[in-house]
Amino acid sequence: MQWIMDADMNYRKLGRTGLEVSELGYGAWGISGKQWIGATDDDSLAALRLAISSGVNFIDTALAYGDGKSEELVGKAVKESGEKVYIATKVPPKNRVWPAQSGVGIEEVFPAEYIIESTETSLRNLGVETVDLQQLHVWNPEWLDRDEWRRAFETLKSSGKARFVGISINDHQPDSALGITETGLIDTVQVIYNVFDQTPERALFPACMKHNIGVLARVPFDEGSLTGRINEATTFPEGDFRNYYFRGDRKKQVVERVAGIVKDLGLADTNAVPEIALRFCLSHPAVSTVIPGMRSLSSVEANLRAVAAGPLPNEDLDALHRHAWDRNFYA
Repeated sequence: MQWIMDADMNYRKLGRTGLEVSELGYGAWGISGKQWIGATDDDSLAALRLAISSGVNFIDTALAYGDGKSEELVGKAVKESGEKVYIATKVPPKNRVWPAQSGVGIEEVFPAEYIIESTETSLRNLGVETVDLQQLHVWNPEWLDRDEWRRAFETLKSSGKARFVGISINDHQPDSALGITETGLIDTVQVIYNVFDQTPERALFPACMKHNIGVLARVPFDEGSLTGRINEATTFPEGDFRNYYFRGDRKKQVVERVAGIVKDLGLADTNAVPEIALRFCLSHPAVSTVIPGMRSLSSVEANLRAVAAGPLPNEDLDALHRHAWDRNFYA
């Protein structure tokens, strides 16, 4: 991994694209107004503006985030900033099923014409003629040899509608992308990677480094578990997807797991956990950028401080590797 630095932010190469992207990227799911409840558009725009002015030059959004609302807010903030910001978005599955299901053909999920039409809609939402990175929002290795995605990606690049292409890997299924990394037809992968889900380290990250594929590390805080702010009494607004994610006794499980991290690393309390979580992701050389959601100025400020601290020392990484947790709260 080649590292670049300026006075305010560290930058890394995004695989073979050659783009120099900020270690801290901006995950824009939470500003969609749906599933994550609470932030106003003014809050979201303020957070975006602060991130951009602080050196964040990579934003990941999706057409499905608020049916284009996230893209519209991102486009507005980027245009107003006048800065060079790389925008990544995603094509939602046509059948609107997340994650991709085994046995469901690509013709039901990503017909070539649909991929192109969705990209054109995203371009209008963003107010740009070209998106820097277009991704498929789900992936099924059963589609590897199909022509639809290959033809669509070729058309997007040759027409100038997308500079680079990639996939967003299904929840907790990093090995499902091993085949496509070998094709030479994608530039990036987006994958869940955090202290609890360390599975990309086994096979996906080595493959990405071998083939020079950029890695977008998503869900670094495990949807809030690794913010240190979840306890058994925590509540979420009505309609917020975290009511499902942390249902049953899952908050209790999280509290116990986070307490173990605090103890093993000798932390004073849980307040240091989110910084540790971000620095953990950036300690792996395969990771190009980490993309936490940031819906408030305080979140942007805290995450900027965290990444400025740099990768973790080896002794902390060794301790954190003992805290991998095999489970799927999305199911």
